[in-house]
Amino acid sequence: MPPAEFTGLALVLLAAGRGERFGGDKLAALLNGKPLARHAGDMLSAFPFHTHIAVTGTSTPVLPGYHIIALDPADAPQSRSLALGVAAAQAAGARAVLVALADMPLVPPEHIAALVEAFDGNVIASRVGDVAMPPAIFGAGHFPALMVLTGDRGGAALLRDAPSLPLPEMASLDVDRPEDLAEAERRKNPVDPAARPA
Repeated sequence: MPPAEFTGLALVLLAAGRGERFGGDKLAALLNGKPLARHAGDMLSAFPFHTHIAVTGTSTPVLPGYHIIALDPADAPQSRSLALGVAAAQAAGARAVLVALADMPLVPPEHIAALVEAFDGNVIASRVGDVAMPPAIFGAGHFPALMVLTGDRGGAALLRDAPSLPLPEMASLDVDRPEDLAEAERRKNPVDPAARPA
């Protein structure tokens, strides 16, 4: 039986990004030999959520262990992905959803565990500096608002004044461009100063 704090807590992984600034197929691009979306996807799939939901696009790689919802229409903004994911979580009987982004490959599992532990049934966000962001958890009272959002900002407006836990800036990288992918590779494979040639 999963820990009590995961009872009724669904995961919604937003994995339908078109990758326009990346040049297309961003989530399938390889990071350390594995598709970008699989880094967040595999890490989160190890947690005992009530259900694992992924909203995907036409170029999203296979995400094992997820209930897949295809973004429709395919060019819809992030708010549509969020609405579809939350609706599926609600239909599955979820009391809350943890919303995560498939293009944030460096979020550590310890941060996810801390968010779940700190969640009081309302809302809690991650924060870097003054910016509140996903991963974030929303209680069922926020489901109606999440399902009528518009545009590409997702649930950002609902997080502005939310309680939050600090996410290390090193872990907050959102891969939008090829140079971001290269930076993620550097952060996942830091050079040991002792290994550098003299």
